[in-house]
Amino acid sequence: MSLSVLKAASDAENADSLHLARLLILLRSADKRGRNHAKPVEGITKLAKLDFLLRYPLYLERALVSLGKSPSGAAVLPRERTTVETKMIRFRYGPWDGRYRRWLSLLSARGLISLSMSGRKIEIGLTDAGRILADDLGDHPAFQDLTARGAVIIGVVGAMSATKLKDFVYQIVPEITGMKWGEEIASGTDGVPSAAEAIE
Repeated sequence: MSLSVLKAASDAENADSLHLARLLILLRSADKRGRNHAKPVEGITKLAKLDFLLRYPLYLERALVSLGKSPSGAAVLPRERTTVETKMIRFRYGPWDGRYRRWLSLLSARGLISLSMSGRKIEIGLTDAGRILADDLGDHPAFQDLTARGAVIIGVVGAMSATKLKDFVYQIVPEITGMKWGEEIASGTDGVPSAAEAIE
């Protein structure tokens, strides 16, 4: 891999805009689950676990297989089995990225999400402007895979509590438990069955 490709990947990983777009799409998937009323995500830690499955589609495949679903729902592209993924680290409550609070602050400041307290949890919901932008992003070819996966993720694990989802992630990615806190989580290419292998 050339240095220019590595630099481009690094630049994309460090660009807030890409992460903000992905979070808007994920929140829109959760929002639609409410049917007659908007459905916020309860807590940043739960958002991080949902986003983990969106950022690492190879682990989404594992999740689907574990739940008895077809891994084809993850729609992993051949290039995604070998490319470098965005970085998340192991923390005491599972996969985490230290930038979530920054990203949520940016989305809130732009009037795209609302943050409210429900007991001791922060509820993260979309504003009308956020829904419009999320829908526009979802219609763009570059984000259609994220939109489809977001819907799958919310459909299969969206109703889980943050704690249950954390435990589920540890169940499908047991190698995380052997990692030290603060250690980067691998892209998931080792030991992850392809869609064909999983249903054989």
